[in-house]
Amino acid sequence: MPDRLVLRLRRRVRTPRQKLVASLVSAAVVLGLGGYGISRLTTPEDRSCAAGVARPVGSDECVGVNGDGHAFGVPELAEVAGAIGRENATLKAGEYATVAVLLPLTSTDGGMREKVLREIQGAYAYQYRANHESNSETPKIRLVLANTGKGNAHWRETVDRLVAMTEAPDRLRAVSGVATSSTEVRESVAALTAAGIAVVGTTITADDIANGPGHNRYPGLARVSPTNTDEAKALSHFGRVDAAKAFLVQDTRTGDHYTDTLKAAFTANLRGAPHEPALFTSPADPTEEGTTANTFRQITHLICDTRAETVFFAGRHTQLRQFINALGSRGCTDRAFTVLTGDEGSYLGADKKLDRKALKAKLTVRYASLAHPDAWKPAPGRQTPVTGGSVVAYSTFLTDIARAAKGPVALTDGQAIIAYDAMATAVHAIRQATPQGAAYPAKEDVGTQWPQVKGSLRVEGASGWICLDNYGNPYNKAVPIVELAQDGTQRYVQTAWPEGRPPTETCLPPKKG
Repeated sequence: MPDRLVLRLRRRVRTPRQKLVASLVSAAVVLGLGGYGISRLTTPEDRSCAAGVARPVGSDECVGVNGDGHAFGVPELAEVAGAIGRENATLKAGEYATVAVLLPLTSTDGGMREKVLREIQGAYAYQYRANHESNSETPKIRLVLANTGKGNAHWRETVDRLVAMTEAPDRLRAVSGVATSSTEVRESVAALTAAGIAVVGTTITADDIANGPGHNRYPGLARVSPTNTDEAKALSHFGRVDAAKAFLVQDTRTGDHYTDTLKAAFTANLRGAPHEPALFTSPADPTEEGTTANTFRQITHLICDTRAETVFFAGRHTQLRQFINALGSRGCTDRAFTVLTGDEGSYLGADKKLDRKALKAKLTVRYASLAHPDAWKPAPGRQTPVTGGSVVAYSTFLTDIARAAKGPVALTDGQAIIAYDAMATAVHAIRQATPQGAAYPAKEDVGTQWPQVKGSLRVEGASGWICLDNYGNPYNKAVPIVELAQDGTQRYVQTAWPEGRPPTETCLPPKKG
């Protein structure tokens, strides 16, 4: 046998000691790798983003509640979230009550992102006033941000978290924000109020997300914005529209409480109109473009076939912009038209897809705004109403909002103003509900304050007086009528009133029924 073959065979033959060592090494390697793999399989994935905030399974959004300065991955919110975190850090345990601002903070829609930023700036502006400019009234106010995710898809997780925050150390006593009239927001309000938490809606205007005679589905809900019905009434008082020369364009998609109640209000105000409404159907997510632009091109032909001079539009802002763009290239550009719509028109000023040239084609676009910076600002040739609001209250807001950001805050869409007023209303109720000698109120007592917010106990809002009826709805609230100018600016026209005139000095709602 050749020497090399003998040597190779010898190398393959292991002594018992060698076999034992090799077995132990192999087992160690296998067990080590196996242990690592088992550890990876059995250890839960860390999906946290910050204290109180995590990414739900199947989502990359950071959802939950935080008041430590977390911006939920939205760069635009970093500055104001940081300011809120610093203010909260100055508060001592046991001296504060918490107010949450509930919004879809991580929305990808441009208009909604702008709205979210302005609302948080407005809320923070009043938090600072409450803690530093209110004669040391107590309790102090801790502000937290609550994210329901894009399209409010994760509202349940966030609301459950808020409900769990009513005890120490948070002592959550009110939730503000809740700013869109959607099904998810309606369910959020229902869950919060069922848990005994007071809610102050900022820009919800749908009539069916409200309480009233014979129905109290949301005990503890208050709103600082007029209902769609009140907006429509204010528009009708302002425009004195001839129904015979009016035309209604409305969305057929149901379940959107803003659109549903707006078209009902417009229909009620257009009795005697000669034509049935023109219909379109928006996508399930109305912030998407869909194919409605094609429908609007056809509707403009029908409008040209009528004697209409005023067109009422019941739909969301994306479809409103498409409709205006279509009207700009209508066949009858020799005829003048005025488009009247609800507060969704406030998004148009920042909408980069709006065709500004359409506004030069004998087309006037006006909407019922929730607030406007010129409504309570004196100007040559324009008097401010004696009642219903005040120059002083708005001037105070300007001082406060200047602290909320390093640069100027856009105010023409009214979002920062109305969020400031909602926060003021929440703080008013919390402090009114706090018994003498107590550090903070009981959770259930805050929402019982709404029937007393009227007369001399009204909230002097920057958007106008906030006088609530017994169901938490604002009575005869100022409605600024705003026109979208040809350069895209949002020009204040005048203030209209649901009751046709400003409230009396007492601002006491009349008896219903």
